[in-house]
Amino acid sequence: MELTQAEALRAYAKMMNTLDVSALEPLLADNFTYESQAVFTPLDSKQSFLDYIRPKLVTIKNAGATVFAEMGMVAAYGQYQPCVVLAQNSRDNLVGLVLARIAGGKLSRLDLCIVPQPQSAERSGQYPA
Repeated sequence: MELTQAEALRAYAKMMNTLDVSALEPLLADNFTYESQAVFTPLDSKQSFLDYIRPKLVTIKNAGATVFAEMGMVAAYGQYQPCVVLAQNSRDNLVGLVLARIAGGKLSRLDLCIVPQPQSAERSGQYPA
């Protein structure tokens, strides 16, 4: 069965909601790219992303911060597509959107966006865990 954007994003949301990368890691392409509109340099491999995200998840956990990753849909870049709506500390404190690309049956790219604004997404109320 072919990996879909929604399935890949559900695994990302699960990672953020549980602070555990294990659901997402097997879906990542070796040449995976992670880019954030708030950071200048993209991470351009599966390993560089894992080296970045693992300590970040530990830091979030140790700080006692609350992250909410909700499944949604958004009109962005010429298409209506699945996304993850990110919030911090409360489900209504929206801080970003995550978009995904699939290539060769693997998750090839995640983009953390502040534009389009997370408030523009259609929220589902689903928080994968």
